[in-house]
Order: sequence, then C-alpha cells, then structure tokens
Amino acid sequence: MQIFTKVDIGLARPTNQDAADAFMLTDEIAFAIACDGMGGSSGGDIASRCAVDTISQYVKNSFSAGMSNESIAKLLKNAVLSANYDVYSLSKTNPDLAGMGTTVVAAIVTQTHAIICHVGDSRGYLINDNIIQLTSDHSVVQSLIESGKLSLSEAKSFPDKNVITRALGVEPDVFPDYSIVPVKPEDSILLCTDGLTNFTEISEVLNIFKTNSIDKVADLLISAAKSGGGGDNISVVIVSQKRG
Repeated sequence: MQIFTKVDIGLARPTNQDAADAFMLTDEIAFAIACDGMGGSSGGDIASRCAVDTISQYVKNSFSAGMSNESIAKLLKNAVLSANYDVYSLSKTNPDLAGMGTTVVAAIVTQTHAIICHVGDSRGYLINDNIIQLTSDHSVVQSLIESGKLSLSEAKSFPDKNVITRALGVEPDVFPDYSIVPVKPEDSILLCTDGLTNFTEISEVLNIFKTNSIDKVADLLISAAKSGGGGDNISVVIVSQKRG
C-alpha cells in the first residue's frame, strides 16, 4: 500500500486554507484526511489545520489492529465529533475566528475495505478501471440535484455551487456521514477538496490514474486543476494498492 499527499495554494487564493495528511497505521492499513477551511483571512487555515490535527491524533490514539469495519466507522465518526468540538471552541476564543469552519473527508483503508467519513463537499472516490464517488456533498447544489430541481449539467454553472449545508466547527453539533466500501488489489482511494473537482472533469481524473504510475498522479492532478483555472486551494490524498 502506498500513500501520497499534495496540497497546493492554486492560482487565485491569497492564502491556503486547505490541510491534509496521510500515514500508515500498520504495515497494511492507512489513514488519510483532507479539509477545506472557511472563515476570514486566517480562520479557514486554523479550522482546517485544527481538524486535521485533532482527527489524526484521535485515530492514532484509538485505532487498534483487528477492529471491525463498523468499529472503525465509529472511531472515525467520534474523531470528527471531537474535531468539531475543538474547532467550535477555538472559534469562541477570538472574535476574528467567529464562524470559522471546515469540510472534512477522512478514510481508513485496509486490504479489503475503505471506511470513509465526511462533512461538507470534500470528496472520496474509488478508482480502478472506473471512478466512483463514495461521498455525497452536503451542499445546496447537491440537495437540488437530489430533489430533481437541477440537472448535473446545470449544476456545473449554478451560482451557489460552493454553498455547503454542513461544516465542521460552525455549530456545537455536527452530523457526519460514513460509508464502508470493498476494495480490491489495484484499487486506489482518492480524497480531495473542491479545488480539484471544480476545476477538472471527472474523466480527466480517471485518465490521469489510468495512464500514469501512481507516484506521479498527485502532482498531475494538481497540475490539471491549475490548467483548469486553479481558482481555489487544491488538496489531493491518495491511498493505493497499486504498484508502479
């Protein structure tokens, strides 16, 4: 199993409010996380970094080999709830940080399953010969799509496409979603912020995975998002069973 993490400021933002991390929990189990912060010139950066640090430390302290998939899902959910408390509490200590928050998508990937927990519109994908979105955005535009009021093609140019309906740290309580999906040899899990998905086509992301060695993919995805406009910070985290 291999892990790759890449965070880039992009071409338009004055600051980088994304944060990400990935590490091995055992020789065969990986943890990955990506967050996209929001809230003022400094609040978003602080919120995303606080969330990454809190969730990563919680996972390190609480994970043990042999846990069931359901136990791992509960661990991730509790880690996100802990981070929500930390970010929300921090926002109350300084008026400049009031209202700050962050999206989060976090995963623990074993040899057989990926367990993913998320809040907001940062996404998780399963990639092999195809690309499958594993998370459903907590956003206004996704709600309109699901209610049949907006088509996928209309969603691309929807004026409020970046408005999310859930974020970590904005309210005292948060309601993360999670999923447990099987993975096979040669599968890859991609976690990313909307700086990637808003400035690339999903077919382009799949093609980059399929036509390049896995160690080059993160850099190529960042380059593709920049070529597509680079209008936001970009985070890419990859956990892959592929070799070469």
